[in-house]
Amino acid sequence: MSQKQLNRYTVISQLIEGNLTTRDAAESLGLSERQVKRLKKGVREKGPAFLIHKNTGRKPVHAFSDDLVEEIIALRKSETYKDSNFLHFQELLKEHEGIKISYKPLYNILTNAGFNSPKKRRKIKAHHRRKRKAQEGLLIQIDATPFNWFGDKQIYALHGAIDDATGKIVGLYLTKNECLQGYFEVTRQILLNYGIPTSIYSDKHTIFRSPKADKISLEEQLAGKVINDTQFGRAMNELGITLIPAQSPQAKGRVERLWDTLQSRLPVEFKIAGITNIHEANQFLLSYIPKFNENFAVEPANSKVAYTPLREDLFIDNILCFKQIRTIDNGGVFSFKGRHFQPVSNGHTAYIPPKSLVEVLISPVFGVRVKYKKAVYEVVPFIKPKKTKTPTPAKEKSTYRPPAHHYYKYGHELWPKLSFAESNSEILQMLEEIFLKKDA
Repeated sequence: MSQKQLNRYTVISQLIEGNLTTRDAAESLGLSERQVKRLKKGVREKGPAFLIHKNTGRKPVHAFSDDLVEEIIALRKSETYKDSNFLHFQELLKEHEGIKISYKPLYNILTNAGFNSPKKRRKIKAHHRRKRKAQEGLLIQIDATPFNWFGDKQIYALHGAIDDATGKIVGLYLTKNECLQGYFEVTRQILLNYGIPTSIYSDKHTIFRSPKADKISLEEQLAGKVINDTQFGRAMNELGITLIPAQSPQAKGRVERLWDTLQSRLPVEFKIAGITNIHEANQFLLSYIPKFNENFAVEPANSKVAYTPLREDLFIDNILCFKQIRTIDNGGVFSFKGRHFQPVSNGHTAYIPPKSLVEVLISPVFGVRVKYKKAVYEVVPFIKPKKTKTPTPAKEKSTYRPPAHHYYKYGHELWPKLSFAESNSEILQMLEEIFLKKDA
């Protein structure tokens, strides 16, 4: 008998002996008087065995078979699944092994077998949590995280963006390190799949915000001094997106929590899919994003979408790129990074007036282009002919001789006495004596 059953037997025995009333026994056991009367009758007729449940020691009909439990434990020990957390392991069992099991029994099986979930549990600190935005597309949180995604001790940076209203991933892109191109590719996914969001929430990385922005004084601002946008900031301005800098990592907590989830799940997903490099990973992420959103995204408070559809005349490749101003020379050529380029149109040299300012567009997507007014031209490399230098006869070296009125002419007999050991005060005193004697 369990301790609870023993306690019941003691109380019912006291009731049978007349030491307790039915009401007192019911209050003591937390049961109704009707239930106490039933237990009293059963103990009188069958003894203490009546208090033992009939299923005690019997295996439930719906219990998992020993073979299934051993299979689950063996899979959890395998190289493929050993790094997954319990919830992710439950999803992987259903997706790849055809084993459908609820989280609680799976948790009991794994903990009884001595497994601990690799998902770290930190003590939750009480803090005010900002409410989600009401509409999808009102605010996108963007960030990057370095991590060992392939288990080869090589760190790569995953760039990502998450919608504040729904918790939906709207872009993921992996590069060797945190860079402008990574954020441009994430933005490209947002624009092509959803449209133009109202605002983007980022940290104060120099990709988003010039380090000089915090150093400009109020007087300089009133005098009209401005800080130029970064390349990313300039692109957001062209798209009409408001770029909001966060004051702390906690302020953009939704994307920070996303990194915890992806760092736990993606390495396992990559291992199952046999992915070991960035190119394969970026292809995989395009199909992984919808699957992730199906599990974790929530419905917004307002079903109306705040994304602005892309206009047909808006070429995002010419916006999500690096831009600089250059000048066309008399030969219709401009230079950039030590190289020369010539604008072309339909296979022929494009005419741009000499001394005109043009905008050079650089991107891994299309290479180099040039924009003049509203027209964008392709470019071809141009090799300028080298200038032939005619040798000039060597000039005879002439010795400089100071004029007669130079101060060196006065008191020159004192200069040989000067040495590096003399102090500055002694040198100054000597020069004063020379100049004073000269003036006299």
